Amino acid sequence: QVQLVESGGGLVQPGGSLRLSCTASRITFGNGVQGWYRQAPGKQRELVATIASGGSTNYADYMKGRFTISRDNAKNTMYQQMDSLIPGGTAVYYCHVYSSWRDYWGQGTQVTVSS
Repeated sequence: QVQLVESGGGLVQPGGSLRLSCTASRITFGNGVQGWYRQAPGKQRELVATIASGGSTNYADYMKGRFTISRDNAKNTMYQQMDSLIPGGTAVYYCHVYSSWRDYWGQGTQVTVSS
């Protein structure tokens, strides 16, 4: 059974930084497309960033320059460095993998941006 486990969420002040991690088991990062999504209270889940098997990245416009997605294939782990966080960044952040025509999701990690 594929498992994606996120970590690194928490409470951070506006302007602060967090680094999220997603470690996979029974699936290999580097195949297919991996990404981060988020869901704020009362809103739909939305794309944050993706990274393809070749390493190319894609970001939602409002994330560019502040978030960085990366992957360590040897550790089978994906990261998201989030800098200059704003209160609008408060959400549950989910790890996602699309591989072999299937979607896999982690359980999510809460990020709260508040003073």
